[in-house]
This record gives sequence, structure tokens and C-alpha cells, in this order.
Amino acid sequence: MGGKLCNIVDGAKPGIVMVAVQLVFGGVNILYKLAINDGMNTRVLVAYRFIFATAFISPLAFILERRSSPRLTWMIALQGFLCGLFGGALGQNLYLESLALTSATFSAAMLNLIPAVTFIFAIFLGLEKLGIRTWAGKAKVAGTLLGIGGAMVLTFYKGPQINIWSTKVHLINYKDQHVAASHRGMDNHVLGSLLAVASCFSYAIWLIIQAKMGERYPCQYSSTALMCAAATVQAIVYATCMERNWSTWKLGWNIRLFTVAYTGFLASGFMVTLISWCIRKRGPLFVSIFNPLMLVFVAILGSLILDEKLHLGRSPLRSPFYL
Repeated sequence: MGGKLCNIVDGAKPGIVMVAVQLVFGGVNILYKLAINDGMNTRVLVAYRFIFATAFISPLAFILERRSSPRLTWMIALQGFLCGLFGGALGQNLYLESLALTSATFSAAMLNLIPAVTFIFAIFLGLEKLGIRTWAGKAKVAGTLLGIGGAMVLTFYKGPQINIWSTKVHLINYKDQHVAASHRGMDNHVLGSLLAVASCFSYAIWLIIQAKMGERYPCQYSSTALMCAAATVQAIVYATCMERNWSTWKLGWNIRLFTVAYTGFLASGFMVTLISWCIRKRGPLFVSIFNPLMLVFVAILGSLILDEKLHLGRSPLRSPFYL
């Protein structure tokens, strides 16, 4: 009896871990929106996130895995570089630009495309079997089509407002009418949608590469440190090329510092390590199917503390927020 219970607990661990990961990532979306509204440059934010993440995870990797990690080869280094690109610098910059043009809830909703894109990539690369004649295969195909259709609805359908509870705590206030107007623009909404889709492709590619890397290099702390280090270099190079004003890099004891610390230490440092472990245990598709949970967390938090008005599909231009 005790052995069966232990097996059940061990089998449930990846699922429990991924629920916690999505809860933390929900907080990332809210903090991103607050930092952007405070005027923080998105490229600088990404660079700082991975600077903090590398500073956090590298010592842990050295202490915990310096004796057990296999030899670092050129192939592993290349996979770490690509993980840093698609799961780090590129994916985060695309996602943050989308977030700046839309809302935290909408951007989180678009990430529901990741399971569909990951499934398609995994089929072509032989990491997943379609099995269209089985109920499981049919469910996977139906879920893929549903995810893609949902993204289309979010982009093009004008839906009614959903009235749920709200609080008096509204942490976000646009600093000028020009910013608010830019968020409401139709062109910006479509551009934000396209950037969100591009970030989904980037994250799906990262999950596939991470799965391959885990086969050669099954050390979650070291692989995360390698990914974060590569993303740090890429993000800094991109940010310095695009932003020559050094005042944008200034941090104070404010929401900007809290955001980069939270996203760096907790999200990119600790949570990505847990994602690497889950990918090694259950595969990239298992990890990606938990993305819709983040939408629930972000929608609730956004409605409670950001005064986001939730809509079914895309709202009319008078409101910048979506579900």
C-alpha cells in the first residue's frame, strides 16, 4: 500500500511542479505590465532578467552538479546557445513587445498556441506519435485545432465584456493619453497578436531543443545555467545595439528592480530548472499543455489589481483588454 502511494505521488510530481510554474509565470506577466507602464524599456528588462538569472543559477549548478555533469561538448554548447535564443532573448523580446501593445491577459491567452505548435513540431521530429486512429490521437488533433482557432478568435472577434468581481486596488495608470491611445489602436492590436504568435513558435522550438539537450546533458541546473548565460549575452548585445541611452539601464528601489529580480531569480532561474526536469521526465508536449493555466491566473490577477476589463474575444477599441 505504501509503495503504491509513493508511486502515485512520484507520478503526480511533474504535474504539481508545472502548476506551480504557471502560477509564477502568471506573476511575471503582471510585473511585466507594471514595469512597462513605469517606463522601463522592454529590451533592457529582458537583459536584466537573464543577468539576474545567470547570477542565481550558475553558483547552484557549480555546487550541485560539478561532479556529476557530463563533459561539455560543442553540440551541447550549441544547444544551450539555441535554448538561450529561442527560450530566452528572442522569445522574451517578442513576448514583451506583444505585452506592451496589448494586455497581460491577452498575451497570456495567446500563449495557448504553444501546445499546438509544440505538438506539430514534435510530430515532424518524431518526438510524438500522432496515432490518429486512437482516441488519444484524435484528442491531440482536436486540441491543436482548438488552440489555433482560439487564437484566431482572440485576434479578430469582437466579444461582449465579462463582468466579474473587482477591487479598489488598481496598480496600473497610464502616464499619458498617448500611451493609452496607442494600446487601443487596431494596428497595434494586430501587430501585438503577430508578435505573440511569433513568441509561441520561439518557445515551442525551445521546448523541442531542450528535450534533445536533456538526452545528452541530463543536468537541469547546469543546462539552465548554460541557457541563461547564452541568453544574457544575446539580450545585452541586442539591447545595447537598439538602446544607446544609458539612463534606460538605471534601476532603483522600485517596481523595475522587483520585476527583474522576480523574473530573473524565480522565473528564469528556478522555474526554468523545474521545466527542464519536467521535460526530461515527461517530454516537451506535457510541459506545454499546462500553459492555459497561466491565462486563468493572469486573468484573475489582472482583473483584481490592474483593472483589466475582460472580454470574450477582441474588445471594441474603447477598451484595451481581452480574454
